[in-house]
Amino acid sequence: MSMSDSDSSSYVGDYKSFKQICRERLLHEMLRSTKTGDSISTWKVLIMDKLTVKIMSHSCKMTDITNEGVSLVEDIYKRRQSLPTMDAIYFIQPTRENVIIFLSDMSGKTPLYKKAFVFFSSTISKELVTDIKKDAKVLTRLGALREMNLEYFPIDSQGFITNNDQVLEELFGDEENNHKGVSSLNVMAKRIATVFASLREFPSVRFRAAKSLDETTMTTFRDLIPTKLAAEVWDHLVKYKKSIPNFPQTETCELLILDRSIDQIAPVIHEWTYDAMCHDLLNMEGNKYVHEVPSKPGGPIERKEVLLEDHDPIWLELRHAHIADASERLHEKMTNFISKNKAAQIQHGSNGEMSTRDLQKMVLALPKYNEQIDKLSLHVEIAGKINRIIRESGLQELGQLEQDLVFGDATTKDVIRFLSMKEDMTCENRLRLLMILASIYPEKFEGEKGLNLMRVWFLFYRVAKLTEEDMSVVHNLKMLGVQPVAKKKMTTAFGLKFDIRKKKKKRAARKERLDEEEKWQLSRFYPIIEELIEKLTKNELSKEDYPCLNDPSPSYHGSPLFGSVNQNPHSMRSRRTPSWARSRSSEDGYSSDSVLRHASSDFRRMGQRIFVFIVGGATRSELRICYKLTEKLKREIILGSSSLDDPAQFIMKLKMITTHELSLDDIQI
Repeated sequence: MSMSDSDSSSYVGDYKSFKQICRERLLHEMLRSTKTGDSISTWKVLIMDKLTVKIMSHSCKMTDITNEGVSLVEDIYKRRQSLPTMDAIYFIQPTRENVIIFLSDMSGKTPLYKKAFVFFSSTISKELVTDIKKDAKVLTRLGALREMNLEYFPIDSQGFITNNDQVLEELFGDEENNHKGVSSLNVMAKRIATVFASLREFPSVRFRAAKSLDETTMTTFRDLIPTKLAAEVWDHLVKYKKSIPNFPQTETCELLILDRSIDQIAPVIHEWTYDAMCHDLLNMEGNKYVHEVPSKPGGPIERKEVLLEDHDPIWLELRHAHIADASERLHEKMTNFISKNKAAQIQHGSNGEMSTRDLQKMVLALPKYNEQIDKLSLHVEIAGKINRIIRESGLQELGQLEQDLVFGDATTKDVIRFLSMKEDMTCENRLRLLMILASIYPEKFEGEKGLNLMRVWFLFYRVAKLTEEDMSVVHNLKMLGVQPVAKKKMTTAFGLKFDIRKKKKKRAARKERLDEEEKWQLSRFYPIIEELIEKLTKNELSKEDYPCLNDPSPSYHGSPLFGSVNQNPHSMRSRRTPSWARSRSSEDGYSSDSVLRHASSDFRRMGQRIFVFIVGGATRSELRICYKLTEKLKREIILGSSSLDDPAQFIMKLKMITTHELSLDDIQI
């Protein structure tokens, strides 16, 4: 019986992805480890709580669990049938309620199960351990008692969330009552720390420092969110160094803790990649998409639910591509498929260039090939829907204005003119445009600054045709700490200021990245974290604005941290072949780059990992940047956040922030 995180070394060797390590810990380190003694060949019951069942579902499928000898999955909070001939595996949080239920299950003369293997998702208190040890009968029925230290949700090979969906309301809401905020930070810190316990990584911890406007301004709880979170994560890590076998004693990676105040534009601007467009424009539930497929020749169309996830090679190839690029690649794949299949050639005929609709019609007319081109037809349909929505909604023009605003090529007047002309624009798109404007020009939306600015509020309300609730979302942006973009002053060598109106520079929230040539229109925008990560790797990130909680040891500075390759990684767990080490060539018209079937056995090692955690929700554009920089910097970048939000979700959460309600009755025109 062990009370520590497993010290299994089965992960050293081949490189595995962040998500793959989590999956193997659950299946091998936890479930498979119960096959000992008289429990080797017996079927078992898996008992979980609401949190751990989500953790399991993010990493494993039911077939994976069944293959490890689990025949039944139960909810610990529900009344369960007595199965005295079967062993039980408990994967639960170390709460008093859960421990009481477990003791009730296994104590007395007639326990619910023959033997119990107990795995806690995080560190259990000494008091609760004492409670378990008090019952002698329970101790004799224990097969294992361990801390898995795995309380995060891997949403991607390079991304995880802590599942704190109400963070914006709890941390950025009512300043006078921050008890919920403190509790939220405690939970978040514990879950972040389990990421490093699980991977056997010990980070140097950096965070966004609080910024006061001047010496007379009091620092608020909101200002200190990254600081407080960094301190709490550090407390957990120090305990891990003492309690977990083989946990690194020197720094092996970097952790940068930020909050949503660093970039309010990324959550609402239209991101033009395939992944972002799917989740922004289509009515998807998570990664679930309803696909229309033919049942039989001449028969009705059936609706089939599919998951857009890592097991789909075409999704892996296209998800971070610009929607125009994704459409072109799909067209090439279908053309390649037709050239290799005579039946498809006959169906297509000689009509020349095919549109997306033509491809869809051809797929529906060839149900014989559904098994072979099922995934390709799925993405042809999705791309067709997205392109149609873009065309019918006039999103290209809106997207151009959004990016012009961000890069200083448009002003408030351009927004008002655009809103006045586009009467058929959806309320959500109008609201998102105003939110971008408010992020760049926050002073125009400060009602407290006088009657003139309140009139601006009324003007936007009238022109944008939004409700008071919608406008409260724009107003609530200031709760995230929106700061105006600084204007540059024209000065001469003598320090004299000149007001050169004709050459006046418009305000920009981003600098043009001249070192990168973008092939596709509307792909100029980039999230702020791209700049921060690049500066971090070059050791150019301001230590005043982003201080380090722990000074890295000399051996850390001597490691190849800033090099492209790390030949001796300190992490006790390993990684798979990174995306930048894979070929992008495709050998057929319907599979992808053959990534899954022809993965190279030559695993290339990367430099030490960089973890970036954003309090308040991350975006798909930020996740994309982590993949991009992993390839560019040859270091695995892992993005963590309290949640992964699409624009509509972010807007809804902003509405929930407790703040002074702005009423149009206050405005006198």
